[in-house]
Amino acid sequence: MAVSADLSEEQVVRREKTLLTALLLSAPGPLITGYAAFSSHSTTQLADFIRRTMELAAMALAWWVFRQVHRSSLPAAGDQARLEGAAGLGAAGAMLCSGMVMLAIAVSRLSTFSPGGKVTLGLVIAFLGLLTNAWFWRRYAALASEQYSSVIAAQQILYRAKASVDLCVVAALAAVAIAPDHPATRFVDLSGSAIVAAYLLWNGLRMAQSHLVVLRKPNQGTG
Repeated sequence: MAVSADLSEEQVVRREKTLLTALLLSAPGPLITGYAAFSSHSTTQLADFIRRTMELAAMALAWWVFRQVHRSSLPAAGDQARLEGAAGLGAAGAMLCSGMVMLAIAVSRLSTFSPGGKVTLGLVIAFLGLLTNAWFWRRYAALASEQYSSVIAAQQILYRAKASVDLCVVAALAAVAIAPDHPATRFVDLSGSAIVAAYLLWNGLRMAQSHLVVLRKPNQGTG
């Protein structure tokens, strides 16, 4: 394995292992939350399934890009920047797409939807996801602080968003589980999706803007 000028071989191995571990741990998420979403009537739970699916794709892209950048034949600086920018845009795209879908679901069910059904499984998964994503957020933050890497920094932002969203999902599903027939529960469930959507859109736009700037720099330098 070739090592970049910025990262030692040990640092590359630790970062790649963290990316792969995060990917493998997240892989069952869409399947489990998908089943839970279709067995309930929770808008937040359906939105959570869509979000996890998009994020898994972005995490797979980040792992692949990191391997490409640090494999035996390290690409040129311009190519490396484009690959890392693509990983960042993948994470931003996952948040933007998830945010738009979640907002659309909340709006479409605003007048007709009433919460209910089985949300216990989704609540358990969301709580475990909150603990896991908070740990990876801190892990990526420590790695980025130790030695900056564009791919790792993008994953830090993604996992910060994931942990924040999981906290919102836990609160919304807990309200549905505790008091499904209470008038306020419908508002909590739908507003949970709206808050999650707004947070993802805000973070996605900020990340996309920063990585688009990075992607333009190599072209400006060669023009």
